[in-house]
Amino acid sequence: MRTDMRGPNRPRSPLTGQEADMSRKTLWVAAASVLVGIIVLGLKALAWWVTGSVALLSDALESIINVAASGAALIALQVSSRPADDNHQFGHHKAEYISAVIEGVLVVIAALTIMREAYNGFQNPTLPDQPVKGMLLNGAATVVNVVWYVILMRVGRAYRSPALIADAKHLMSDVVTSAAVLAGFVLVPVTGWPQLDPLLAGLVALNVLWTGWGMMKESVGGLMDAAPPPDVVARIKELVSIHAAGAIEAHDLRTRHAGRITFVEFHLVVPGAMTVAAAHEICDRIESAFEQDMDDAIITIHVEPEGEAKHRGVVVL
Repeated sequence: MRTDMRGPNRPRSPLTGQEADMSRKTLWVAAASVLVGIIVLGLKALAWWVTGSVALLSDALESIINVAASGAALIALQVSSRPADDNHQFGHHKAEYISAVIEGVLVVIAALTIMREAYNGFQNPTLPDQPVKGMLLNGAATVVNVVWYVILMRVGRAYRSPALIADAKHLMSDVVTSAAVLAGFVLVPVTGWPQLDPLLAGLVALNVLWTGWGMMKESVGGLMDAAPPPDVVARIKELVSIHAAGAIEAHDLRTRHAGRITFVEFHLVVPGAMTVAAAHEICDRIESAFEQDMDDAIITIHVEPEGEAKHRGVVVL
């Protein structure tokens, strides 16, 4: 955890050993995502090639976006892992949100492309060739996606990486899409109704479109400095209340997320006769509590004399 508690002019520290290790792990996972995406794309493209199915083509088109999005996530993670500098004094963590927004836009483009293919297929419907082979290939791709989704979500949540979490959510959308396509694909040769194939592609497009909207909405919240979840804010207040003994109150608490970093700032009111050294000791105690309880938090505390008390906010126990 990096903590800034002495004001905005304090020099920024380089990445700690733990942070550097986290960055390396997320980068390796992001790089592996690109490789996994290429493998899945190859399987789905082969499934479409042997069957000529519009539904399988729509599934393959979504996988192209997966590869592009994984590449964008990798670049974003490389940028976000850079330490703070003179031009970006709060770090580069928001680069991950930009990646997630880009991924959401790509998903929407994929949905519109699939809709076009579904419309063309509905105008000229044909029964797929070699449906069993196509199902096996697409099924294998789906299994790979499920396994990688679990890994991505676990790493993304552990390291609070919006880019990896967005990539994982997109993969799960792909899994749902593939499962629906496979289920419907069985019915095409059974019913002999070729229009069912492009109809499935249209349903795929709607699911992809909904997923892209959700991804962009969540990422824009991060870019707009949305507050952390209520349980995190409550824990922050609890830590300040417990470990600020000697102070009078803490008010004007503000928090925001930037990637895996949580920024916390508040005013700490102390007795007017308290020495600077004593106030500094309270700040150090709060810092130590945050370091033990919360990862990746940057804290700024403005110390004020008791005349500035507002008698609201965090009550010191």
